Amino acid sequence: MKRLWTWLCLPLPLSCIQAPEIVMVDRATALEQQAAGSFTDLEQDLAQRAITPRPVAMTPDQLEALGIKPRPLVDQAGRTEADRVDALLRQRCIGEGKDGLLVDTHDDCVGASDRVVALELIDRVNRARVQLFRWMHAEQPQTPLEGLRRAWREHHTLGVVCRAWIQGEDGSWGPKKC
Repeated sequence: MKRLWTWLCLPLPLSCIQAPEIVMVDRATALEQQAAGSFTDLEQDLAQRAITPRPVAMTPDQLEALGIKPRPLVDQAGRTEADRVDALLRQRCIGEGKDGLLVDTHDDCVGASDRVVALELIDRVNRARVQLFRWMHAEQPQTPLEGLRRAWREHHTLGVVCRAWIQGEDGSWGPKKC
């Protein structure tokens, strides 16, 4: 009899147990919204940056292919005036004229260079060379000044850096061959 009674009572409690209703909400609760924060400012900033024009990053090889030399990593403050002249001669920003003076050839310049700085450098070096030519003429007054300049230029061009921009006797410009 116990068994029968167990079989009769067993289905009753099972029929009373039901799963609770589950309600799905697609919005977060107020606490969840506070914890997640608001990204509207960040989203607007990113959208603005996406449409703002800015420089394109380039590798040093790409810059050199365009004729732009990257800035050296070493401080160049200790460079002498002669070092700067040699660099500008190689870049073709200045040239050794056939009269023995430096000439502004910035139209042929390869790479980035400040023309104002180059002109100031040309002026200083040319003033020093003119003083040298005057001294040489004072030491040898029998030799014409033009002959002294020509002789000095021939000797000077031997020591000019390779690939320097030099004016030929016919007035054409070209790199010094070494």
